[in-house]
Amino acid sequence: MTASAPSPSTVPRSRGKRVLLPLWMLYPVFFAAVYFSHLTLLRLPYFWDEAGYYIPAAWDFFRIGTLIPVTTASNAHPPLPSILLAGWWRLSGFVPSGTRTFICMVAAAALLAVFRLARSLLGTPAAVATTLLTAVYPIWFVQSTLAHADIFAAAFTLWGLSFYLQPAGLPRTRIYAATLFSLAALSKETAVITPLALALWEAFLLARDRNIPGLRRAHIGWIAALLVPVLPLAAWYAYHFHRTGYVFGNPEFLRYNATANLDAHRIALCLYHRLLHLTMHMNMFVPVLCAAATLLVPAIATRVRLPRPALNAIAVILVANWIAFSVLGGALLTRYLLPMYPLVLLVCVAQWQLRVRSWAWIAALSAAALLAGIWINPPYAFAPEDNLTYRDMIVLHQRAVAIIAQRWPHATVLTAWPASSELERPELGYIKQPIKAFPIRDFSLEEIEKAAADPGEYDTALLFSTKWAPLPGQTDLSRRNRPADARYFDFHQDVRPAEAAAILHGEIVWQPPPRHGEWVAILRFPRIVDAGLPLR
Repeated sequence: MTASAPSPSTVPRSRGKRVLLPLWMLYPVFFAAVYFSHLTLLRLPYFWDEAGYYIPAAWDFFRIGTLIPVTTASNAHPPLPSILLAGWWRLSGFVPSGTRTFICMVAAAALLAVFRLARSLLGTPAAVATTLLTAVYPIWFVQSTLAHADIFAAAFTLWGLSFYLQPAGLPRTRIYAATLFSLAALSKETAVITPLALALWEAFLLARDRNIPGLRRAHIGWIAALLVPVLPLAAWYAYHFHRTGYVFGNPEFLRYNATANLDAHRIALCLYHRLLHLTMHMNMFVPVLCAAATLLVPAIATRVRLPRPALNAIAVILVANWIAFSVLGGALLTRYLLPMYPLVLLVCVAQWQLRVRSWAWIAALSAAALLAGIWINPPYAFAPEDNLTYRDMIVLHQRAVAIIAQRWPHATVLTAWPASSELERPELGYIKQPIKAFPIRDFSLEEIEKAAADPGEYDTALLFSTKWAPLPGQTDLSRRNRPADARYFDFHQDVRPAEAAAILHGEIVWQPPPRHGEWVAILRFPRIVDAGLPLR
């Protein structure tokens, strides 16, 4: 960062002692590691928001070249992921394994940015630790094969930060950072939060250093560069308004993700949840608490410190995203904070390295805890996409849809999203021929009772768990939050298959054993059909 570059003594000493491998030589290693660690996930069909928006939007661009999706409601998300996915499908073919391989490539590029950033600030050992911890963090691990816009935005954001935060920046780094942050904003609109927060930070530094000509020019240059991403994002919204009449997507999407969230109590709850997401969720508490504990230990004089300007900028980025995502977004999805987790881990590693001689043991303990979180569920409710619970959900849905397609291909199936899309859209990878769905909002008691009042509209039901939560009798740290979660975050209790069968007057014809708390069931309804000839 030209504006406040550290003195030469703060630059990692490894620079002067050894030749650093160029990043292009490291990328194949990173990609191979990501690809082979996700090998069992590459053939899974599309899941949740992949199936609900991102794959249909890219599929529309792939087939007919439209940036505004026509087979799903337009949410005004920027089009870069659709363009990149469609371009890749020209090479790989439109198959889930090809898509997931491409996402592995994007995830590897993002990890390379983490490595570059950490190496420039702390040296190679810390860079290796930070990159490894990021790669095995459950949320990052899972998102490394899912075709959500968040992994694209995270990759471009982290590369932009690797130029902005590098200790000895050149004037052209502003161009690189502006370009990369712009690509991040064109991947997902909320990625603009980071450069805008940094622009405000540079404005504060400008006011502080206004009497120092060199620093004043540097701050002004960075402010201009960091505001550039607003321009392509504004151009996209102008185009979207021209084509649809809406700036920020359809009115329901805007209401759910923005205007309905402006409630002081809800924002306070979101601030609490988002703070836990950044510091505690999925065993992140292990590296964070270890870093907090090391603050009680004196710093080692010979160790490399995280430069104060970089630490301040990282703090600004984390606080800005913490606050912004406590206001924006109807669902508290952890993937929205995807580029923030490497920054939290970077700060943790910096403290370990500075204060503990054998800090590699702390890194190993943290890595073991994060690895465990990939398979072991925490004692509270969470979204399936936060660890490999999502795979259990997909496998159960595959089996259920296959049974319906084989036994009752002409059925009308009562179900909820995303299973309704899985039945009706063959391109999602669950079926070859579409099956008619009768969708309801969810499997809450209220929705099941509404469906029971209209039994003639369906003859089959596909029920499933829509979230993971500890079973009754198990430790559940989220139980006391249920009333607020139901009010503000659409939390509901799924009606179990036996109870639903009783309410709907149906019969459970297939219900496999649950997979790590995820369940699915098929119900059939014997209907009496009047086959008599009409009277003349």
